[in-house]
Amino acid sequence: MQNAAQKWAADLSEWAIPENIMAQAPESPWIHPPAMFTLPTEIPDSPSHQRAREAMPVGGSVMDIGCGGGIAAFAIAPPAGTLIGVDHQSEMLEMFAQSANGMGFAHQEVLGDWPDVSTLTPQADVVTCHHVAYNVAQIEPFLAALDSHATKRVVIELPAQHPLSTMRNAWKHFWDLERPVNPTPKDLIEVLKQMGIAANLELWQGPKLRPLDIEADIRFLRIRLCLDSSRDAEIREFLVTQEPMEHRALATIWWDVKY
Repeated sequence: MQNAAQKWAADLSEWAIPENIMAQAPESPWIHPPAMFTLPTEIPDSPSHQRAREAMPVGGSVMDIGCGGGIAAFAIAPPAGTLIGVDHQSEMLEMFAQSANGMGFAHQEVLGDWPDVSTLTPQADVVTCHHVAYNVAQIEPFLAALDSHATKRVVIELPAQHPLSTMRNAWKHFWDLERPVNPTPKDLIEVLKQMGIAANLELWQGPKLRPLDIEADIRFLRIRLCLDSSRDAEIREFLVTQEPMEHRALATIWWDVKY
């Protein structure tokens, strides 16, 4: 019988793109355009930000794993005074550092994958990790490193369903491919439970993702679907027929660390 971590990995493996489709891909479909992660002028508050903020001492430190532009960190600064960003894309860390400099916060950036770079990173009062968990098959060491690097609280945010679920209709339309349903945030809670961590789960509705312009949307979907540019007109036609997403079903998982 699979334990919770094995089930998490097995469920994630079902999201792999079939080899016959990957073989036709002009470029890697696993892209994260930096433009989607730029820091907005005003960051909407959320249960994730609230849970991180309430554990943050004035002038304390936050470490944002898979930080992108740093929304999870900057949303709680202040009261945080020191911001640490960890990401495997240097462009993301450049945005993070530029924003921290512009706002006058002390900051540090660490380039690499978590938990591979965990030995290079300091502890922080609060560790945040938004929209990363579904990319991690070996979830136990990932979570253990989050826990060991927080002195007060860990806050994880993730969609209520795998983020590629939003492309379910597109995969069916262009490839007649059905996409899976699991894992879910409740599965992550089970992993933490088996690790001896009693975590809290809050489900909530958040704002929709900021759209790119239509040409960027077409390119993004084309690459994600392993198609080439000859399909752009068809992709455009598909996009205009889709109902706009008004909100996202999200989850916040958090716990206070024990020593």
